[in-house]
Amino acid sequence: MSSRPIREIIRNQKVVSADSETTVLEASRLMKQNRIGALLVCRNNRLVGIFTERDALFRVMAEARDPQTTSLAEVMTSHPQTVDPDKPLGHALHIMYEGGFRNVPVVENGNPVGIVSARHALGPELREFEAEMDEREHIQEILA
Repeated sequence: MSSRPIREIIRNQKVVSADSETTVLEASRLMKQNRIGALLVCRNNRLVGIFTERDALFRVMAEARDPQTTSLAEVMTSHPQTVDPDKPLGHALHIMYEGGFRNVPVVENGNPVGIVSARHALGPELREFEAEMDEREHIQEILA
């Protein structure tokens, strides 16, 4: 699994966040402007949630909510799992794999410092991770 520290991966990343009372429409425009698929939701510089493209699709569009009046607080994932920037990328990939999601907020001393996503693992790290997960599943099948 990749041992590259997350801090190195997010080193040049701009932290993009919004308040929980921001509307889905405003948040979607902010995501488009910054070309990102996930937005950190903060209150007093503390992470309170994450809003992703999937949230927009499943919790807003599929539920026929009005993006002009729906706040992020209503549709975000509250209290998301987070990762420390000094952990290796493989640790974040494992969290994503186990949790069934594609983005993990990076938090240091309670403050959000970025997001690591499955996209960061494209290439050799993704292949290495998949091989390791396949091997683990194979071992579990043998032991079962």
